[in-house]
Amino acid sequence: MNTKTTAGLLAGLLLASSASTANAEGRIPALYEVRITNVTSGVYFTPTLAATHAPSVRMFQLGAPASAELAALAESGDVAPLRAVLDSLGREVSETAVAGGLLGPGASTVFTVRGRPSQDRLSMAAMLLPTNDGFYALDAVALPSRGSASYTALGHDAGSEYNDELCVHIPGPQCAGAGLSAEDGEGYVHVHPGTHGMADLSRASYDWRNPVALVTVTRIQ
Repeated sequence: MNTKTTAGLLAGLLLASSASTANAEGRIPALYEVRITNVTSGVYFTPTLAATHAPSVRMFQLGAPASAELAALAESGDVAPLRAVLDSLGREVSETAVAGGLLGPGASTVFTVRGRPSQDRLSMAAMLLPTNDGFYALDAVALPSRGSASYTALGHDAGSEYNDELCVHIPGPQCAGAGLSAEDGEGYVHVHPGTHGMADLSRASYDWRNPVALVTVTRIQ
């Protein structure tokens, strides 16, 4: 069976879960300001998808195949399919949000999202450019009940496309190639090995060492 087809089936197992008894009806979620800072020297982030959700929900699982929706984000920067899956989960997901625009090295962007501080977790993901299927992510981190909390985010590999570093397979301003590949990659989500400079990408310009992003979450209401 095609790995991406299998991954699409797995998405239901990773994202669909039993109703959360913690999400009490009638409680107004807190409002959070989220600041993302790109701490790489040469890599760009596509728009970031964020979600506040029950602890049982995951955008991905290390060592498991990426869902088709995550593969779309990691290969093309398209957050819409994964956002639609998250929005379909009802009370398991308090809110989704997208921080728009390309985020360059050293730059920051700020957005707001609502969540329940004693119950919800925050997850985020965006494609890394230029890569074949690299993405940075926070995986179900805690929301602060008051004040701020800071997290570092690693670069991950969706394993849905081989890292051939050919511009024809890489979208974005550096390469302007195709956003999705018909072929499979390593077959599971793992920590990204970085840019090796073996084809069209310069290692001196685009390689990195983890972490790739600093995320600060502040309760403002």
